Order: sequence, then structure tokens, then C-alpha cells
Amino acid sequence: MPGLPQTVTDALAALLGRRFSQAPSDLDIHGRNETHFAPAPPDAVAYPRTTEEVAAILRICAPAGVPVTAWGAGTSLEGHALAIRGGVCVDFSQMDKVLEIFPQDMLVRIQPGLTREALNTELRTTGLMFPVDPGANASLGGMAATRASGTTAVRYGTMRDNVLGLEVVLADGRVIRTGTMARKSSAGYDLTGLFVGAEGTLGLITELTLRLHGQPEAISAAVCAFPAMGPAVEAVIATIQSGIPMARIEFVDTATVAAFNAEARAAMPQRPHLLVEFHGSEAGVAEQAARFGEIARDFGAGAFQWAARPEDRSRLWKMRHEAYWSILRLRPGATAWVTDVCVPISRLAEAVEETAAEIAASPIPGPILGHVGDGNFHAVLLVAPEDGAEVAAAKRLAANMAERALRLGGTVTGEHGIGMGKLDYMEREHGAGWDVMGQIKRALDPANLLNPGKMVRPDGA
Repeated sequence: MPGLPQTVTDALAALLGRRFSQAPSDLDIHGRNETHFAPAPPDAVAYPRTTEEVAAILRICAPAGVPVTAWGAGTSLEGHALAIRGGVCVDFSQMDKVLEIFPQDMLVRIQPGLTREALNTELRTTGLMFPVDPGANASLGGMAATRASGTTAVRYGTMRDNVLGLEVVLADGRVIRTGTMARKSSAGYDLTGLFVGAEGTLGLITELTLRLHGQPEAISAAVCAFPAMGPAVEAVIATIQSGIPMARIEFVDTATVAAFNAEARAAMPQRPHLLVEFHGSEAGVAEQAARFGEIARDFGAGAFQWAARPEDRSRLWKMRHEAYWSILRLRPGATAWVTDVCVPISRLAEAVEETAAEIAASPIPGPILGHVGDGNFHAVLLVAPEDGAEVAAAKRLAANMAERALRLGGTVTGEHGIGMGKLDYMEREHGAGWDVMGQIKRALDPANLLNPGKMVRPDGA
């Protein structure tokens, strides 16, 4: 729609004052994304501080048919937060409070703009932690909306497993609560599960109740090199099947190792590596590490570099978390097409090796890395944005990765989500289930105002 109706502009300005902005700099910031999607600035940005203000924003926008898109930290990779039909961007950065900690229940109630790092800073003195770690310092509301996971999912699960309840504002301004503080329930539909992963298309999350975990007594991390990609992935499969309770088990290929060495002066051998971490008691961690070492050596692993001190572990995982930026700097001026898939663990080696072979035969580089402990891996396809042949190659590689994952019994995205980047694969993965998603969308948002153009069919059906 061509800008906001004046009545909407006036009403939002009266509601929020200076926390309602149409400044070009604000619109520009909220129209950007981390990867290759074209900028899509909203018509205005709203910065609410309470659930009541979020509800009021929707009650103002809905009658006028103004689209509303939520914004957390802007770190999503499939264009989730882009206001591709204009309207109002609701930025939750000023709703960033820890509302209440329940140490005995190992729960916390928070606002959606709080980041995962800020939450864990608040929890340091409690002996508890929130373990879901997608790498980026994402907002927890955004992590719930995209059903995020990350390096620790192999042990602690994803956001789906760690969100007990939500407060959500619907498209018409109604406020609902889902879930309770109880660890389980068989009362009615699982509305919490419905909104976790809905990418802001069904409602705006304004409060979360999260499951916490105890800080482990002992932590140990290590890296080890393998002669080739296949043996490294096979070692992961054998480790998972043996029942070793890994906290993290990450894979990086030779190209990613080159990025680590260039960026962090890591001095890692130019071979595929696994990065692992163990949590537990002193004795338990030692036993887990020894058992993993035996498996890894069976698959040709070289010497382990251990990181037992907190500063060494932090350095290791900082390097892994910043892999995307390190890889980008391998090819200055390139745009990244970042894609992820997830397959059953038994098909992981096949999926990774086929993908690597296809990238090697293409005209573009595409380092591979991933949270392979749960079958999830990523390719960062580096493209000269003005080169049509390279862009076409990236599209082809990404599409083939998705098709390969489906053929092997997996999913087109393990954690990045659908956004607008993977809409084309929804029917292939879900069949008639995609139509059911459209029916749910129409029931809760009949005018298709919440994050339109994402998740369901382009016409909203």
C-alpha cells in the first residue's frame, strides 16, 4: 500500500510519541537483512514497551488494513523480518526485561526483546542457564518465532523444547496466553507449539516462559582434524548412536577452517574438523571425552586440541559463531546465499558428501559447516551479486540441497525457517498440510496483515 493512512500515522504518534518513527534512517535499518534479499523498508517503525501498547498498535492498524511485521534483532537469514508489503514494523528492542525468575521450578518469564546473552548474564548467580544457542545474539522472541536451535540442540533441544508458555497479541488486538508453568499438560490444543515457529504470521509474541537448565559442574571442549569429510561425519553418526551425551558436536569443512585461520589465526590443519563440547560432572566429562576420543580415532582423527579453561572455550566458540563473517571475508564484495537443511542422522554423510561434490563442481565457493549432531548443516554460497551466472548457480545449489534433504527423509530447513526464501519448497515438504497452514492463518488473521508474504501460499490461501 502507498504509505500509511494519515489517521493511522496520527493515532500511532499519539500512542507512542517519539517511539513512533518515520525517519529515513530508522526505515533503512529495518529494511535490511543479513543475506541476499533486496532491502524492503517499512513505512514506519513502532517501539512498544508493553503488551498493552502492542495490542493498541494492532487495533489501530487492523481496521485500516495496514500490515504489521515484528522485528527482534534482525539476525534471521531467510528475510523473515522484511516488511515486503510496507506497513508498520514493530521493533521489540525496548521490551527487553527479565520479568521473573523461578529458581526452584527452573523457569523464567521474560519479554521478547531480551537477547539470549543478556538472559544468561542475568542468570549467572542462580546456577541456571538458558542453553539454546543459534550463534547470533538473537532476541528470544525472534528465536521463538523462528523455532531456532543451534550448537547445543543435540543435548538441550530447540526453542520448541524450551518454551513452556507465551503471551501473544492477535491480529485484531486480542491478547491470549498459551501454556502454563507446569512441565506438561493434556488440556486442549497446543497453542504454544502453534506460535513457536509461526514467524510472526499468526500473532506477535509479547512474553515468554522459558525452561532453564542447571549450569554444568564441568565443561570441556576440543577440536580435532579428520583426513576427509566422510570420516568426520561418520564419526558424528557413531558418536550419537553410541549414546554419548554430547553438549555440542559441530562440523566445519576445509574452506571454513581456512576462514578460521585467516580471521582468528587459529593455526588449524587444512582439513575438515569436528568441534565438540562435554557437560557434566568432572568424572562424567572425562569419561565422555575418552569415549569420544576412541570413536574419533577409529575414523582417522588426528590429535585433539583441548580447551578446558573458560577463556579457551570462549575463544573456540566465538570463532565458530563468527564463521559466517569469517567466510564472507574469504571473498570480499561477495553476497552470501546461506541455506540449511536437516536430514536423519543415518543419511547425514550421504547428504554432506553429495552437497560438497556439487559445490566443488560449481563456479562458486560454498563452505559447509553445521550442527551435525542432529543432522543439520549449512552451506554459505559466496556470490558476486552482479554476476548472473553465479546467482543462478547459487539458486540451483540451494534448490538441490533442499530436494536432496527431502529425498533423504529430511526437511528443507532445520533452523533458519521459511521466511520468503524457502516458500517454494513448502508444498513439496508438506503437501496438503500447507493448505491446512493457510486455513489456520485465515482463521487468526483473515486480512493477512501479520508478516504477509511469509510462511503460507503467496495469495494467503
